[in-house]
Amino acid sequence: MVCLGNICRSPLAEGILASKLPKNNFIVDSAGTSNYHVGQKPDKRSIEVAKINGLDISNQRARQFKEEDFYIFDFIYVMDNSNYKDIIQLAPDEASKSKVKLILNSLFINENVDVPDPYFGLENGFSIVYKMLDQACDCISSKFQQH
Repeated sequence: MVCLGNICRSPLAEGILASKLPKNNFIVDSAGTSNYHVGQKPDKRSIEVAKINGLDISNQRARQFKEEDFYIFDFIYVMDNSNYKDIIQLAPDEASKSKVKLILNSLFINENVDVPDPYFGLENGFSIVYKMLDQACDCISSKFQQH
């Protein structure tokens, strides 16, 4: 799961997807395209909305996406088109590029819809983002568990 700073959207997506998959079969992680918040906890509003929905993401720490992630992970879900471009530019080959997906394309096939960044947004932005990511992660977890 990848967003810009790895403190709002991608930590929520990590926590949500991890809660829907068997822990012994899947590794779910998150990262940011920037290094702005490396080592920091998720935004307190992300922690709060996760807590309201029964998830604890407070132990996560922000990290920056690195090229090795292409070799570690089978799927790389990005939150928006800007993140997509940034990650594609880091991809060492076509196989790596094919791993990168916009997360909301799991709900809205090939529509390339962005998950809005709630950092500077509306008061209820984190709740809206949580619901979007929860629906997307339902689709992703169902797909993964069918295989």
